[in-house]
Amino acid sequence: MTSEEILLLPSYPGIPFDNIRLVRSESDTARAYAAMSAADVLGFDTESKPIFFKGQQSDGPHLIQLATDTEVFLFPVLQPTQILAVQAVLESKQILKVGFGLSDDNKRLHAKLGIVPANVLDLSRLMRESKHRDMGAKAAVAKYFGMKLQKSKKTSTSNWAAAALSERQLQYAADDAQVALLVYRKWLALKINGA
Repeated sequence: MTSEEILLLPSYPGIPFDNIRLVRSESDTARAYAAMSAADVLGFDTESKPIFFKGQQSDGPHLIQLATDTEVFLFPVLQPTQILAVQAVLESKQILKVGFGLSDDNKRLHAKLGIVPANVLDLSRLMRESKHRDMGAKAAVAKYFGMKLQKSKKTSTSNWAAAALSERQLQYAADDAQVALLVYRKWLALKINGA
């Protein structure tokens, strides 16, 4: 499907805002950990404050997103108690983590936090249409759901290290993680049914 054809598709609605959980307190962390530990697969992504100068190094990630089928947990990379829960989930060999274009995410998690994600599946490579062309989230949403995923450049390059994230940032980050999980489930169902 061409980018022009994708533009004509209905918009992907995204996860309801009430189902986005910004994890800040210890009780938030405990609740998130319980929900994520019970999942067989989680959608996974990170966001980092953009770099604008040649040679400048990113000090991200600044936000880690993990999605179940019904909720998305957003972890600002601030507090050690949150990071321990995230590390336990990301390094778990029992829970599959799926996302698009995860190699930078994995490298940054290791460099900044010492987290080495295990049992991770990069959907960009799995759903590759040719040897040299990975499939991104927008193309996958168009292919598997017949919808267009809005990916605002302004939001993607916003300050993810800000102390308070905007509603637009929270929605963008949550959708990135959850759409990976939903696309994976759809792809798997089609594969099992031989479609």
